[in-house]
Amino acid sequence: MACWDSPTIVFFDLETTGLCVKRCHITQLGASYEDYNFDQYILPRIPIQEKASELTGMTVSGGRLFVYGQRVKTVFVYRALKSFINFLGDFHGPVLLAAHNSRRFDELVLMRLLAKFSLFKRFKKVVSGFVDTLLLSKDLYPDLHGYSLQKLAHRFLGGEYNCHNAVDDAELLEKLFNIWDPNDEDIWNVTKWI
Repeated sequence: MACWDSPTIVFFDLETTGLCVKRCHITQLGASYEDYNFDQYILPRIPIQEKASELTGMTVSGGRLFVYGQRVKTVFVYRALKSFINFLGDFHGPVLLAAHNSRRFDELVLMRLLAKFSLFKRFKKVVSGFVDTLLLSKDLYPDLHGYSLQKLAHRFLGGEYNCHNAVDDAELLEKLFNIWDPNDEDIWNVTKWI
């Protein structure tokens, strides 16, 4: 188990080709920590499902990835994962990755791909665990009527949520987390150590 001294919590999000954690491909990997961002688009090897495309604006045409009709630079998933590990390695440890609904989606997809590309050992050297902010929001505010990022953004930030961009979602989540200001025990209760 990791030491709890001054964890660095990096907020991350994945945009994917769909919602099946066993088969979906990542189309964007984004993260936020204070003034530092990570943003990589990845050309998927399977079609983007219609619902995912509607939410993210991502489409593939001619072997290229487009976001709302604009072509974006892509990298191979292996390179994106290695770059992400390097990005996380620049922070003071232990590093915890925080995502909304992490336990049921983001960490499962990420861990599957890290294992597939034999990057888990390298990842584990810089990341100690995952914080699920969906569970955290339910623990901190049990009387809310919905815990989607959209509803939480409206409730705590007074704005409309229209992101579905991995970096924007990670930044939004970081803002919410800072407003909630959870204590160590709150965080510990929703952390899954690796």
